[in-house]
Amino acid sequence: MEENNKNVPQHVAIILDGNGRWAKKRGMPRNYGHAQGAKNVEVICRAAYNMGIRYLTVYAFSTENWNRPKDEVDALMRLLNQYMKNCQKTAKKNNMKVRVIGDKSGLSETIQRDIAALEEATKEYDGLNFTIALNYGGRDELTRAVKKIASSVKSGEISPEDITEEMVSGFLDTAELPDPDLLIRTSYELRISNYLLWQLAYSEFYFTEVPWPDFDEEELSKAVEAYRQRDRRFGKV
Repeated sequence: MEENNKNVPQHVAIILDGNGRWAKKRGMPRNYGHAQGAKNVEVICRAAYNMGIRYLTVYAFSTENWNRPKDEVDALMRLLNQYMKNCQKTAKKNNMKVRVIGDKSGLSETIQRDIAALEEATKEYDGLNFTIALNYGGRDELTRAVKKIASSVKSGEISPEDITEEMVSGFLDTAELPDPDLLIRTSYELRISNYLLWQLAYSEFYFTEVPWPDFDEEELSKAVEAYRQRDRRFGKV
């Protein structure tokens, strides 16, 4: 890994967009684009680690994605199921610790078992911290966190006066992670689509026209360089 640089974002979050349009442009079905996009994840994980990025979080499947056509959703679930199995080998090869965030209860039992096996198998790896947002939505995450806090208040474990921003963060799916320094969205959609709503409060945003299957190490370098050129004051004068 390259020498760590204080100007390199330590946590990068990515919205993997443009797989379907990338495939359509080539006269292929949308599912082909999703498959190529899945292959690209390992490329970017390796590139991120080599640049000194310590945490990478990708938006793989949102709570809203269930509204897509059934055949596309079914194909995505099959792809994700296979990816979870393959990811163990990828993680071992690249020394990656893998986490999955989101409402796992909404996924099939098979995928839930594969997620648990993947997280257990990689928990001691100390290279890139790779997080996959799966059946994830920012509002859903906040709603689940509020319910947990309310339950703790009801049981007397905490009082309303004890609730702080730090406590709220601790009830989120990302409790073990630092907030992202940089958000990247591919395929030039200029929105965050219910992704990490709490965590992105002070993140820098980078939007690129490049669709996810074409987003390579050079494109990641461009995003990091754009980040390094920005003056991050966090509200200070």
